[in-house]
Amino acid sequence: MTENNGYEVVVVGAGAAGLSAALVLGRSRRRTLVVDAGEPRNAPSAHMQGYLSRDGMSPAEFLAVGREEVARYGVELLRDRVVDVAREGDFAAVLASGRTVRARHLVIATGLTDELPPVPGLAERFGRDVVHCPYCHGWEVRDLPTGVLATSPLSVHQALMVTQWSKDVRLFLHEVGEAELTDQDLRRLAAAGVTVVPGEVAGLVTADDRLTGVRLADGTVHEREVLYAAPRAVPHNDLLIRLGAELRETPFGSYPVIDERGLTTVPGLWAAGNASGFAEQVINAASRGYRAGAAINGELLMADLDDSAS
Repeated sequence: MTENNGYEVVVVGAGAAGLSAALVLGRSRRRTLVVDAGEPRNAPSAHMQGYLSRDGMSPAEFLAVGREEVARYGVELLRDRVVDVAREGDFAAVLASGRTVRARHLVIATGLTDELPPVPGLAERFGRDVVHCPYCHGWEVRDLPTGVLATSPLSVHQALMVTQWSKDVRLFLHEVGEAELTDQDLRRLAAAGVTVVPGEVAGLVTADDRLTGVRLADGTVHEREVLYAAPRAVPHNDLLIRLGAELRETPFGSYPVIDERGLTTVPGLWAAGNASGFAEQVINAASRGYRAGAAINGELLMADLDDSAS
């Protein structure tokens, strides 16, 4: 079924970025549809931190409040999934329900998926005492015996950062060879007091539903109460690819080339939040969405004025 009365903007994704863009667009009196697949990246976390005035709020509550706010301004929210997109003058988005909706501008705020290292027990504790970002979780696990699971030589940087929150840090090299650490890495780790532990991590040790240790393949157990593990980011960029947006390769996946407002190399196609970059925390994602929403309103206004004047 095709939607005959198209929208001015369709926002794909209803996390902080998508809802923020929709809020600005709704307040700008733009006919806006938000398509929400209901799969927020931060769902495993009990709380979100670092968002001024919302510090400690649960992600679920944050999104619920956001949906209520955008609905006040006439924004339509639809629980569905965009399965295909095309450019036929306007953008045409095909939904899993079979409906096709059209829009003059399209915002991709689909985020990314975190793929965790295949260590037994890791996924079950992710967002609790297995965490990935000290800015997100460091305060809550401060001063505890902490481990960092090395998934690449970049994990050295993570271990060094973590020492701002705990002085008892062990870097488990896991699949990273000792020879891969540079002399500068070793000097900095020693200066920060980080203990380097060679050997593969075989699993986690728990008691009373809490992390108590990290077990190596040789059977050695290191008592730890927190483990940082960097996931592999898998950006949800398939819709951007189908529409021909130029991508840039980063150590954390492929993301669209965008200008300072979030516009991709395809006119009318915007990216915000973790669809535009790996390191967009909730507050940054909301800012990206706001910026895109305001820019889209301006683009629509000028285009209509130019059409009227011609």
